[in-house]
Amino acid sequence: MTFRSEPITGEGRSAALPGQGRVRKAFDRNFHAYVFLLPWLIGFFGLTLGPALASLYLSFTNYDLLQSPDWVGASNYVRIATADPKFAAAMKVTFTYVLLSVPLKLIFALMVAMAFNRGIKGLTMYRAVFYLPSLLGSSVAIAVLWRQLFASDGLVNMVLWQAFGYEGPSWISNPDYSIYTLVILSVWQFGSPMIIFLAGLRQIPQDMYEAAEMDGAGKMRQFFRITLPLLTPVIFFNAVIQTIDAFKAFTPAFIISEGSGGPINSTLFYTLYLYQEAFGFFRMGYASALAWILVVIISLFTAFSFLSARYWVHYDD
Repeated sequence: MTFRSEPITGEGRSAALPGQGRVRKAFDRNFHAYVFLLPWLIGFFGLTLGPALASLYLSFTNYDLLQSPDWVGASNYVRIATADPKFAAAMKVTFTYVLLSVPLKLIFALMVAMAFNRGIKGLTMYRAVFYLPSLLGSSVAIAVLWRQLFASDGLVNMVLWQAFGYEGPSWISNPDYSIYTLVILSVWQFGSPMIIFLAGLRQIPQDMYEAAEMDGAGKMRQFFRITLPLLTPVIFFNAVIQTIDAFKAFTPAFIISEGSGGPINSTLFYTLYLYQEAFGFFRMGYASALAWILVVIISLFTAFSFLSARYWVHYDD
């Protein structure tokens, strides 16, 4: 019995690797899409994923920017958990800020959005004016202005003295009040969630309110039975976004406290403490460990939010 060898044709090669042809065709078909995505891919891998993985490695080292990283294992994390009182202080300040600023901002934004939803003249102008603080609130100029407003001789104390005869303290340098000035600054930046709330309110069918009114339901009952349940997806979205932004707040605390964290660490936000460790003491490895703990905290909060959403967020289906 004899065997005759034949050259493998293109069809034979396709039979040998059945998936190769499909992959090639898919790549050719989407080539232009990949070209347009290339800047984003370069930015993601070069400026986001790459540095993130590098910081994860550095979190297990001692690194001061001048010498090569020295591998120390989990000692940075052990020190954070057991021998760093400033970490506990920063966590307390940050969670206080988040728990106060986010609910107050959302409540205030919803109130303004409901007022706008009633229909007023010049709505476009008012929306732009109220949205403006969200664009400027995180800037250095606004933080400097806020520090001047709440200083011992600032505008706030002048108004309190002239209107009520009350001599206010230095709100910024007093540890009993300093964190609340930053909470007020955060609430003042309510424009972004307000716009989203207004868009959500516009999607609620008006015939539901008319039917409830015919059944004798008052305004408060309509709010709690119609508005809030149908607005829960928007509330959920705003709560997640604003909480993440609150955990990452840095500029106001840095400018108002001049980078020191305020009296008795009263405005030592977590991000400010991370900045001090990284660029004040050049403990880059330790700062990387702090950064990854913040990533874990935000991830846990986000995961908990999505897990709990099934019990209180109501969608159309």
